[in-house]
Amino acid sequence: MGARRSTRFLTRSAAGAVLAAAVALGVAAPGGAAPLWPGGPDISLPPIPGVTAPAPGVPTAPIEAPRAPANFSAPALNPSAGEVVGVAQPIIIRFDSAIGDRAVAERAIDVTTSAGDVPGRFYWFSDSQVRWRPDAFWPSNTTVTVNAGDASSTFTVGDAIITTADDNTKTITVTRNGAVVKTMPTSMGKVGHETPNGTYIVGERFRDMYMDSSTYGVPVDAPEGYRTYVEYATRMSNSGIFVHAAPWSVDSQGVENVSHGCLNVSTEDAKWFFETAQKGDPVIVQNTNGGILNGRDGLGDWQL
Repeated sequence: MGARRSTRFLTRSAAGAVLAAAVALGVAAPGGAAPLWPGGPDISLPPIPGVTAPAPGVPTAPIEAPRAPANFSAPALNPSAGEVVGVAQPIIIRFDSAIGDRAVAERAIDVTTSAGDVPGRFYWFSDSQVRWRPDAFWPSNTTVTVNAGDASSTFTVGDAIITTADDNTKTITVTRNGAVVKTMPTSMGKVGHETPNGTYIVGERFRDMYMDSSTYGVPVDAPEGYRTYVEYATRMSNSGIFVHAAPWSVDSQGVENVSHGCLNVSTEDAKWFFETAQKGDPVIVQNTNGGILNGRDGLGDWQL
């Protein structure tokens, strides 16, 4: 059974409910008798509608509080039903209008998993978008169900594919469920364009594309401007950082940083990563001089 993460649980057992109700009805234990639970005398209590006392020795489950009424209708849910995502994927809930009372909205959202209790938290990107992520990466190969108002989504967290890019070694290491499956030399952001540290999330992938500095305000004809055709580009930040093929920098990969912030790799390695990485996989960048990835990037949730 999954565990609801957005509501409170009542910890009173059914037996406790019987005792409390009996007291309310004025039924008292004999003077000086031992407590009724556990091991008390076998006395008969009047039946209480809707409450069944457990059989002796049978454990009781907590009584789960119902999900609160929603102050929204049917929001858009990401991941969508049937998707398979990585262990770093947040749940993104977009409402069709601004939410006035965020606490009410949170109480109306359930996140349950086949792995049981997965601690996590809400955080708001705007009055019309809330996100939820676990405190640590999702357990691999877990089914997750989100219920929010009239919307529902059940998706699967796949294998734990975790990528680490270390500027000290200028190497990318990829593990699957804890075992190293690939190492790749890389060239990251050069001086003035250092790749930020942090845990990124794999987003969209492009078989090929043009990278254009004018998209972030640097004209193509400026000294640091560019418009470059690249292959096997896997996005890891909305600010424009990708893992991509860079055959022009192969001699620098594993040796020095020459990119404008992306993780340059060979065409062969970029193709492997493009075909292996899945939406929601974490890419951990460490030991650079680039500060910390902005948590509000859109794929930087693990900095929040």
